[in-house]
This record gives sequence, structure tokens and C-alpha cells, in this order.
Amino acid sequence: MTIFAPTSADEVLEALQWAVSGEQKLEIIGHGSKRAIGNEVGAEHVLDLSGLSGITLYEPEELVLSAKSGTPLGEIEAAVAARGQELAFEPMDYGPLLGGQRGRGTIGGVLAANLSGPRRLKAGAARDHILGIHAVSGRGEAFKSGGRVVKNVTGYDLSKALANSWGTLAVATDVTFKVLPAAETETTLVISGLLDDNAVAAMGLALGSSAEVSGAAHLPYPAVTRVAAGALGSDPATLLRVEGFGPSVAYRVKLLRQLLEKAGPMQEIEAEASRALWREVRDCIPFASVPHMPVWRVSMPPADGHNMVMALRMQVAVEAFYDWQGGLIWLAMAAGDPEAGLVRSLVQKCGGGHATLVRATPQQRAEIPVFQPQPPALAALSARLKAEFDPKNILNPGRMVAPDMTRKGAA
Repeated sequence: MTIFAPTSADEVLEALQWAVSGEQKLEIIGHGSKRAIGNEVGAEHVLDLSGLSGITLYEPEELVLSAKSGTPLGEIEAAVAARGQELAFEPMDYGPLLGGQRGRGTIGGVLAANLSGPRRLKAGAARDHILGIHAVSGRGEAFKSGGRVVKNVTGYDLSKALANSWGTLAVATDVTFKVLPAAETETTLVISGLLDDNAVAAMGLALGSSAEVSGAAHLPYPAVTRVAAGALGSDPATLLRVEGFGPSVAYRVKLLRQLLEKAGPMQEIEAEASRALWREVRDCIPFASVPHMPVWRVSMPPADGHNMVMALRMQVAVEAFYDWQGGLIWLAMAAGDPEAGLVRSLVQKCGGGHATLVRATPQQRAEIPVFQPQPPALAALSARLKAEFDPKNILNPGRMVAPDMTRKGAA
């Protein structure tokens, strides 16, 4: 095995041209914080981008930041926070959930996995904030797309094409993201004691109001006991976040209290304590402390998710909590079996969506398609895109689509 550790875009290009010329497979990694997600990569060599690091441009007045793809996300977040700004889509940190260190993910990995957090309801995901890229395709060809200004739309879709590609189409060497001013303060209104269906209804009512809610999550028992050092107690907690200027936040929280006054007991969590709570929701901390349990990430219509969870609970032992008003469901299978066929069939039966097996043993990852199998038409489109960018299947082969799609759980 050869480990390539480039420190420049030219060295990345050289490594990929070598791989293409000899049809040598490459596993693409940054700091490896998400390496355990996806099928096992069938590659003989590794392209380690952790040395391709550093912020190359930051213009706070223009709301633009560029960095080499191996730059740790923590470094970028610290730099923009010092200027009162943020990545508005608050990308998730998979480190704690997968048994790694916090803050080790890279900005290139943010794009490759199309990361987002609780604010996705309002701000979207990484693909909605990418402005431009420099990259090398699986053909061994360097290319660029987009630019360094917010209004530049040339090649914009090509930049977005790499979002959620998990390093299977091209290797980004430099990325440019839009940044936005951070909120002055925030308050989380916590409603206690709601069952899942009532919580989804309350979150929908809040998001449909003029309170401009930027986060809506529901933590049933026992997930609620594993956040905020247990300060929320053991009753289910429904979280509604309001951000902005102090007086505006206070007014909008008051509006929510009036709107939901009959929902149940309420309390407010303010400023840094609120930020810490939402980081724990974002990073799936309720399941990080139970590493023996396989974890699923399910995306489906917000009004239908709780029905899927109820149907699942009738058949297997499972823990769950909800983000995005109920549209994102995290599941931990207490029995130790990922139950791929059951989970995916219930998702389709209860409204449609997709389920990704985020945490599992190597054996389980080898037996189960980790990513939701695509319908034939979409799979054909993905195959054509792969053929254009990486015709010799050099980059992360097998990570998203295992060679044998007839394996257990493919239904």
C-alpha cells in the first residue's frame, strides 16, 4: 500500500494521474473522522489530504472564505467566529458519534458529505453555501467551478455536484464557502412531556408562526437524559430555538409561549447554554454514549416520521430522537441488529424517504448497503455521472455502491 500525502494541488494532480495511468484504486481521506461511514473502500492506496491545509482567503466584508480541502473545520469555525460570523448551515461533527475526536473533520469533507445541522430548516446544507471549487477528477484532470463572490453563478451546479458524493467523483483541493453574520444571542424554549405526535404538531405550529424558529427538535426518553448533562430531566423535551438580536429574541419567545401555552410546562435556556445544547443535538450526542448500538440517520417528511418510529417500536427495541421538525430521525437499534430491511421498508410505507446506516460494525457494513439503494432511474443517472468524472472507478471504489447490490438489506 502507498500513502500519498500531498501538500499542494499540483501534488494531488500528480497522484491522481499516476493512479489513472496504472488504474490504481485510491481511498480519499482527510483526518478520517467519517471514514467509518459507507461501505468498505476497495482500494490499494490512500490519498491523505490532511496536509493540504490552510485558509487561503477570508474577506469578512464580502462574506466569503476559501480554504484548502484538508483544513480542519474547527480552525475555520474559530476564524469566522472571531469576526462575528459563522457557517450558517452549522455542519455536523461526526467525531463523537463514531468514537473519534471532536473538531477533526475537514472543510473538504463538509462538502463531500453535504453536512448540515439543526439550522438546515432555515439555512439549507453545505451545497446551498458552496460558491466555488478547485478539484481533480478521476480522469486525472484539474478543473475549477464557481468563484469567490456570492453573486457568481458560473459553474455553480458543478460545485454542487460534489456535495454528498463522498469522494467518489473528484478530489476537491480548494473550496470557497459563503459565510454569514452570527446571531447576537439565542434562546431555546423547552416544552416538557409531549408524546412524539404532539411534539411534531407543536414544532409545525411554531415553524409556521412569525417567530422565525431556527431549530426544532424532540428528545424522547432516554435520549433527553443524555444531553445538557441531564439538566432537562427524564420527561420528553421539545426544543424550539430562536436567534437574533436580544429584544427581538425575547419578543419572539414570548410569542411562542402564547402560541403553545396549552402544550405543556415550559422553560427557557439562553445564550451559551442554548448553543451547547444544539451542538449536542447536531452531533447526535444522545447516541454517542452507547457505542454498541447501530445508528441510522433517516430523512423523511416531518409529518410522517413519528408514524415510522411507532411502527418500528412495535417490532424491535429502538431508541429515537428527532431534528428538523421531525424530518430527520436518528435511530439506535438496541438489539444490536441494524434491521436494514425493516427500517427501509417502514420508511417507504410511512411516507417515503431514505435511511443511511451511519454507525455499525465492519461485518454489518459488509453485509448491508450503507446508503439507501437508489431507484433504477436515479441509479442510472448516478452511474452516468460517475462515468463522466471517474470512468475507471479510481476514487473511493465501493464506498457508496457496493459491487454486489443483491446483498441483504438492499430492498
